[in-house]
Amino acid sequence: MQEFCEKVLTREGGGVVRLAQMSGKEKDSGKNVLFVCTGNTCRSPMAEGLFRKALGKRPGWTVRSAGVAASVGSKESRDTAKVLEKRGASLTSFRSQQVSRELIEQADAVFAMTCSHLAVLEDEFPDFVDKFYLAGDFAEDGGDVPDPIGMGAKAYEEVALVLEEAFPGIIRFLEAGE
Repeated sequence: MQEFCEKVLTREGGGVVRLAQMSGKEKDSGKNVLFVCTGNTCRSPMAEGLFRKALGKRPGWTVRSAGVAASVGSKESRDTAKVLEKRGASLTSFRSQQVSRELIEQADAVFAMTCSHLAVLEDEFPDFVDKFYLAGDFAEDGGDVPDPIGMGAKAYEEVALVLEEAFPGIIRFLEAGE
């Protein structure tokens, strides 16, 4: 799997090249950010809620999440809700949704939780590869954000820590592109 990720992220138009390209975007007052995981009930909604909190009072930002194989209309997982509540973040009226061309078009940047999600996005939406990034690449250790499903509360806490470590880098990156 790691070898696959390295191929996805280093081929022409891959992650490093795209990071440099995005910094040339025109300035505006906010960004539209999309986080993507599998079912849109654990990792990506956690990222959505925690990222909103991390943004503080920055004006004009839109933060959403979606799944590459989402069951549309589900609530976030109980453990995700607990993690968000513990950290003072929330998802008002959240319902899972399938990633779509419309969501991708609206987004300035799309952050996948794993290189497998990144590969699905690149396969299904090849016209938008310049918007796709691996969220974990903004954390110190890089790589995939682990899947906590079925692993208990501690696994969800670990996901939150990885995401919270990545967010300052993601915010700096997005703001540098303004």
